[in-house]
Amino acid sequence: MGGMKKKPVGSSAKNKDSTASSSSNQAQSQAQKKEDSKKSSGSKQKLSVAIDETAGRRVLQNMKAITAQALARNLGVKISVANSFIRTMEARGSVKLAGGYSGHRIYQPVVQ
Repeated sequence: MGGMKKKPVGSSAKNKDSTASSSSNQAQSQAQKKEDSKKSSGSKQKLSVAIDETAGRRVLQNMKAITAQALARNLGVKISVANSFIRTMEARGSVKLAGGYSGHRIYQPVVQ
């Protein structure tokens, strides 16, 4: 119902000049925020490609049910890295598949 009323021509020309300078400031601040968010997101997780085997085994021993998500959270790595580590440990016989479905596998440590 209503809406914005038309402003006089003189005041709209003044607003265009001020909004052009403020929009360039906003674009610069948004670009800086994006760069800052990229830097801060990298500190949350390690971007390593492999997990140190001794650290991985130590974490696996303390877990009853081993999932890629839990291992990634405990070691601070990406889920894909944790999943590949679990698969190598399964190939070596350190863990065995206990259950799960559709990519959400649950493993358990093998008692030796």
